[in-house]
Amino acid sequence: MSDASDGRRHVRRLPADREAADEIRTWSRAADTTIDLCGLDASGADLTGADLRMGLFCDARLADAVLVEADLYRAWLNESVLDRADLTRAALVKAVLDGASMAGTILHGANLGSAELYEVDARAASFRHARLNGASFSSVRLEGADLTGATVSGTVFKVLLDEHTIVRDLCGTVHGPARVSERGAVRELAGPELERWLNRRGASVTVIGPRWASSGVVEPGV
Repeated sequence: MSDASDGRRHVRRLPADREAADEIRTWSRAADTTIDLCGLDASGADLTGADLRMGLFCDARLADAVLVEADLYRAWLNESVLDRADLTRAALVKAVLDGASMAGTILHGANLGSAELYEVDARAASFRHARLNGASFSSVRLEGADLTGATVSGTVFKVLLDEHTIVRDLCGTVHGPARVSERGAVRELAGPELERWLNRRGASVTVIGPRWASSGVVEPGV
């Protein structure tokens, strides 16, 4: 498939699912439309470099999709399946990913500034050198995830980590608490304890205290 109305709507590969393929064709040929793949199976599609701003992907399947350098500003990806998708250098600023499955997703150099992730399964996902500034990671599973060189700034970090989570050169500030699974037991770490756990593993992170992920209201006493 090589239909394109412009460079930002170029489609390198259509998904096998006919309904999803038809939606992508329609979107690619009309410059004033917003893509809507809600509930559709776009697994394996290649939308490298595509302008998907404000796109609707609720409950969509995007497993193994290629979204390298795609612009997903304010996209709705809640309950979507992004397992093993390649979002290298993608822009996910202010995207909503609540309930998404991101197991093994590649997000190298991606920008998730102010993105919302609630109850997301990101086990074994790779956030190497990603920008997570102002993002809300609440009830996010990061067992086995790779956050090497990622940056955080006021990032809500209410996540589940384990001994296989890589945090080398993760730097900036986060709000805890986080949970850590080690040797079959899960414990909650906040403040200096969480800071020590991260920094002993090569991070350079300051934990600045918990806050409510949904409202940004600082908890009493913090």
